[in-house]
Amino acid sequence: MTIWTPQDDGYADLSSHDTFANGAPHNTFARLRREDPLHWTAYAGGEDFWSVTRYEDITQMNKNTEVFSSARGIRMEDQSYEEYLARRTFQETDPPEHSKVRMKLMKAFSKTSMAQYEQEIRDICAEILDPVLEQGSFDATKDIARQLPMRMLGRVVGLPEADLPWLVEKGDALIANTDPDFTAHVMDKLQTDEYRMMPFNSPAGAELYVYAKELMAAKAKEGDTAGVLNMILQPAKDGSTITETEFRNFFCLLVAAGNDTTRYSIAAGIQALCHQPELLAQMQAGGAVWETAADEIIRWATPALYFRRTATRDVEMHDKLIREGDKVLYWFISANRDESYFDDPLRVNLMRSPNRHLSFGQFGPHVCLGMWLARLEVTVLFQELAKRISHIEASGPQKFLRSNFVGGIKELPVRVTRR
Repeated sequence: MTIWTPQDDGYADLSSHDTFANGAPHNTFARLRREDPLHWTAYAGGEDFWSVTRYEDITQMNKNTEVFSSARGIRMEDQSYEEYLARRTFQETDPPEHSKVRMKLMKAFSKTSMAQYEQEIRDICAEILDPVLEQGSFDATKDIARQLPMRMLGRVVGLPEADLPWLVEKGDALIANTDPDFTAHVMDKLQTDEYRMMPFNSPAGAELYVYAKELMAAKAKEGDTAGVLNMILQPAKDGSTITETEFRNFFCLLVAAGNDTTRYSIAAGIQALCHQPELLAQMQAGGAVWETAADEIIRWATPALYFRRTATRDVEMHDKLIREGDKVLYWFISANRDESYFDDPLRVNLMRSPNRHLSFGQFGPHVCLGMWLARLEVTVLFQELAKRISHIEASGPQKFLRSNFVGGIKELPVRVTRR
């Protein structure tokens, strides 16, 4: 049985958020990989851009930060240099500046550090799953996938548990700022000049900024110097410190990306269980499957659909000329379905190995800081789910985010049978 059949005709508008409201246009990406792997893409909302769709091209280009820079923005939308400086996080910088911030946080997000949370994650999963599964039918995205990353975000970052639902709501408004189900300030539908200097061009960025300032003032008053937020405030080896604007943007990134990407990976994994029944049996058999399952689920999900780079000089590729200043989009969602690299990429294979997918932006300096936490959360959630159910199936139509930047199933009605 096919998990999900792409709806596009092979010629979808990649610049349109509406295109992705029906799921990623995999027919279009497959055609581009075959016929036009470096595709000049029209964009009604700004300057046109290059779409890179093959796995091998993206892996090589992602390593070359001197030619393909993150320091002019990582999204399709155009912005002035003033706006870029006001909104940027360390994601939108190149080495060595990027590395300076990254070094402060690597220990906190290392595999060893994250492994210490395994039992805590397992306990939270039990607290989430037991009452939800008793219902029999429910929305798996809302009632399962949304809950675990939200609660772990609070533990890792050191946020009050009572604040987490509000924080996740604001994070959704930031990262899904093109979907009217998540924000009244839909980026491509309204005049956004009022918030152009805020993270993600969103009023939620302003609210999170106020929250972050008050949170850190309270921590300082209590003498609380632990946690990721205090780490980012410490001076670098050269004595430089993060600015107030940079801290605000980092906090907004942490709230948004630290929650949404894992949520949509979990949702995609549950979707796969509904349509490939053999996956649940493999999980229940256990053993070596848990060494590879999380990466395959995250490959299948690919929550970050693309990242943009900007060419710093002219460069030839596929008999075409990328000019200095051109926007170049790395479509990770296409690379992770590239049939020249992945065998049978439109099916989930929990034993896929090796599985050097690009969902974490590997093969470059911008590899996802939270990848070890994401892998652990996905692994433990599915271990605990597989223990508790004997059957799962879709009980209604799934709904996707209206976004060509973050891909995910925002509604996933399912029906389960308990073991």
